Amino acid sequence: MRKLIVAAFVSLDGVLQGPGGPQEDTSGGFAHGGWTVPFADQVFGASIDALFAQPFDLLLGRHTYDIFAAHWPRVPADSNDADLAKLFNGVTKHVATHRPESLDWQNSRALGDDVIGALRTLKAQDGPDLLTQGSGALVQQLLATDLVDTLQLMTFPVLLGAGKRLFGTDAQAVTFSLQTSVVSPTGIVVSRYTRAGAVETGSFGLD
Repeated sequence: MRKLIVAAFVSLDGVLQGPGGPQEDTSGGFAHGGWTVPFADQVFGASIDALFAQPFDLLLGRHTYDIFAAHWPRVPADSNDADLAKLFNGVTKHVATHRPESLDWQNSRALGDDVIGALRTLKAQDGPDLLTQGSGALVQQLLATDLVDTLQLMTFPVLLGAGKRLFGTDAQAVTFSLQTSVVSPTGIVVSRYTRAGAVETGSFGLD
């Protein structure tokens, strides 16, 4: 079976919108695009390299897909990002979209009308893990339907106040186990959590 991994850059208040640049995603009047860039350091870079070192298929919502499709195929061969561009261009992209006819980035596949059903089928098959990037609305659906096996979070020491959030209000209650955690010199907390089971409760005797 494949694992479904949600990988996200997230602020202290849970925002994941527009991490990579001022014009990446300005929807809703978001004014803080590029908020991750000042914190980038060697630990951040090494964590990104490790994330993409294992075989994976990309799992994308339509908005993130359009951002990626407009960028990665156009990265010059002599760019510092050329290796990552080659990787992203080559892997299979599974896309939640109502416009499958317009998926023109190579190796892109629409998930169809029943996105959750399609993902359950994909997870049950052999193949590389399914890895999200961005795609906040889709990630919230995955959390609401208990499809997420691993959370790979990079939490940045910044409050943004507004923007698209990683976690909605309808996520399934579930416990995750912390597998690894490291703090970068600039204060990014890189944490990997795996699904552990049902939520247990208790009391400190204050009832």
